[in-house]
Amino acid sequence: MSGFGWAALALLFGYLALFFWGSSIAAQAAGKPVWLFARATGRDRLAAFGFRAAFTFAVFGPLLWLALPILHKVDPFWTEGKAPVLGMIGIFIAGLGAMVAFAAQMSMGTSWRVGVVSGATGDLFSGGLYRFSRNPTFVGQCALLAGVALAVPSVPTILAPILFVWSATTQVRSEETALRQALGSGYDRYAAAVPRWIGLRRKEPDLDRP
Repeated sequence: MSGFGWAALALLFGYLALFFWGSSIAAQAAGKPVWLFARATGRDRLAAFGFRAAFTFAVFGPLLWLALPILHKVDPFWTEGKAPVLGMIGIFIAGLGAMVAFAAQMSMGTSWRVGVVSGATGDLFSGGLYRFSRNPTFVGQCALLAGVALAVPSVPTILAPILFVWSATTQVRSEETALRQALGSGYDRYAAAVPRWIGLRRKEPDLDRP
């Protein structure tokens, strides 16, 4: 594996450490648990499993491939570290994704949640990166996993962002339902103004109007 590949894995490990640290800070500030995966049911439980599996594939897949050479020898995507340009592009995308994801997470403060449970949503936050995406943390995390897949191409690292996209899409549907129930028309106006994933604000939402 190339130096870019090792750098991508180090970046992924570092991001995960910051993610858990940030979640702990948010829980302390809110005075309540923010980790809701254990309370998920139905398709949200599957999404929670998918998130865990995606990051597990990205983190441990390349290490397993290195520990058992027979696996990467039969992997059609494994480059044996001979694609430096791909590695450079992957590091750039992964680094940008990690910064976006962590910045979006920390900007939410006490509204940060990991998972979705009806009645346990935080307050609506519409500033910062949330002016361009209703889910910038997911956008950043997806970019991070895609960057790792480019820097360390293999079956597990390529499966990781695919599984992540499915999980994020599934959870976002539930989050939107829960937020509409909790916030009513205020969330509808925000959703009408800001794209679900990424884009330009379509209009200024009037969040104070009943």
